[in-house]
Amino acid sequence: MLLKKMEKALSGQINAEFYSSYLYMSMSVWFTSQNLTGMAKWMTVQAREEWVHGMKIHDFLLERGGRVTLGAVAAPPADFTSPLAVFQAAYKHEQKVTGLIGDLVDLAKAENDHATGVFLQWFVSEQVEEEANAGRIVAKLEQVKDSPQGLFMMDAVLGKRGGE
Repeated sequence: MLLKKMEKALSGQINAEFYSSYLYMSMSVWFTSQNLTGMAKWMTVQAREEWVHGMKIHDFLLERGGRVTLGAVAAPPADFTSPLAVFQAAYKHEQKVTGLIGDLVDLAKAENDHATGVFLQWFVSEQVEEEANAGRIVAKLEQVKDSPQGLFMMDAVLGKRGGE
């Protein structure tokens, strides 16, 4: 049986995942405005992935007999100063989401909700991957510094991301 406290927390995580999707779409729009279409594609794929994460929690809540409560999704920032700043923000955001997932795991343990605890392990593993991916891109962009050639090379590489 899903407790109301867990139901509310999972609904909150759905909102966080949908915000993540909005954030990455905003980043994609910014990259498009900068003619960095490869980075824009990478962010669009990421946005879709975050939406899927939210729906995964949605479906789990319904499967457990819970009620999904959707809240307003905050508007993400629309302007950024550089590609590096965008990916630094994405990396920081993924670290925040990792913390949110950790809080859910802690709550599941405290409530002896083993089914939710098992379900959340997928998200724990996913967050390791999300942080690693964003962190690697930040590190590469820091190496590129102000090199236009390096930036365009990174744009081309990131544009090869599958998922569309």
